[in-house]
Amino acid sequence: MTLAPRVVVVHRRTELDELLARHGSRGQAAFYLASRGRRIEELQARHDAVSAAIAAVTSAIAADWRRGMIERADLPRFLFAPGDLVVAVGQDGLVANIAKYVSDQVVIGVNPEPARNPGVLACHRPDAVSALLAAASGRDGGHAEELAMITVATDDGQRLTALNEIYLGQPTHQTARYTLRPPGGQAEPQASSGVIVSTGTGATGWCRSAWLERKSTLRLPAPAEARLAWFVREAWPSPATGTTLTEGALGARQVLEVTAESDRLVAFGDGMEADAVPLTWGQSARIQLAARSLRLLR
Repeated sequence: MTLAPRVVVVHRRTELDELLARHGSRGQAAFYLASRGRRIEELQARHDAVSAAIAAVTSAIAADWRRGMIERADLPRFLFAPGDLVVAVGQDGLVANIAKYVSDQVVIGVNPEPARNPGVLACHRPDAVSALLAAASGRDGGHAEELAMITVATDDGQRLTALNEIYLGQPTHQTARYTLRPPGGQAEPQASSGVIVSTGTGATGWCRSAWLERKSTLRLPAPAEARLAWFVREAWPSPATGTTLTEGALGARQVLEVTAESDRLVAFGDGMEADAVPLTWGQSARIQLAARSLRLLR
């Protein structure tokens, strides 16, 4: 017997949810906001928009299909099954958070606040979900786009995968000391604010800010392109450290290697510093294109 498709709806707690959890009651939350010149009605309107989007998504799931719902904080403890259809209701960052926990599942991003969120990854309206689920359940997954991902692996077997970018540096964002080895055999000891290595998806965010700040002529990758871009943030020249190797590209199977020369560095993906890979003095990390991609239904 063939099981009906399962749709897993992923969301995150709204700002109103967080505020109520912190203050215990709506009255206390309203007082806290009012004392800072804000009104709780603003957060209530955003909360209602997200709730309405979730309701529209769940009502679009066929009655005979299986369904599940999880909050973003529970993603590390949730097991996605092969063939699951994953619907992310929220900002673009929620899609990036999901990417590291899925394999070949199709992901659909739903934007509950199009006037507020860019909708680069969460690009669909809630009322389009019914047709999108029907398309995604087809044999070709609705022609889902394969977005390149990035991985970092340390010499002691730790590994982390991300959709947007990997940051490697000090957890306090103070000066990080390391030796950088891009493809080609060159190596340079550096002291900087860290290294950003980005996919084409991440090239619209943190990576792009570094690219714009230095007026770089490096061509940034496209989201589905098997290519990464890397930038060193604020490299510092000294008798022991250089500033020659501060940007570049990585193609398929090319590796950027970083060897820690600080007591503790971290590597984390997509801004999730709580889920970081630590490196101690002398440890090396290899950053490159991931073997898998995110199947995002446009």
